[in-house]
Amino acid sequence: MAEKEMRNFALRDENGNEIGVFTGKSPRQAALKAANRGHTDIRLRERGTKKVHIFTGERVQVDKPKSAPAWMKDKIWKPMVKKVGVEKLEEVLKPRPLQVLAWPLPQQTVSKS
Repeated sequence: MAEKEMRNFALRDENGNEIGVFTGKSPRQAALKAANRGHTDIRLRERGTKKVHIFTGERVQVDKPKSAPAWMKDKIWKPMVKKVGVEKLEEVLKPRPLQVLAWPLPQQTVSKS
């Protein structure tokens, strides 16, 4: 079976601004990474498409697994996500281009005629 390609998912805030990018082979994998960083309302737009995958997420503290190494703490943080649905965007907002300013600003020359 062919290996799955890594995909990029842009995390969107409540205003639709893209505030971060998470990589994974599936939307759920990217959502788990976002939940592990503390995001609870997770809306991931798949780069190159108009699909927005919607998840709810949380981080819970659980006991370490029995097969864990001795140096690991007794309690670890584990992300948990639940898929709510998928939305289709009408249009993907393109980020505004950055303005590049040269510093110091070039001096204007005054020609004497």
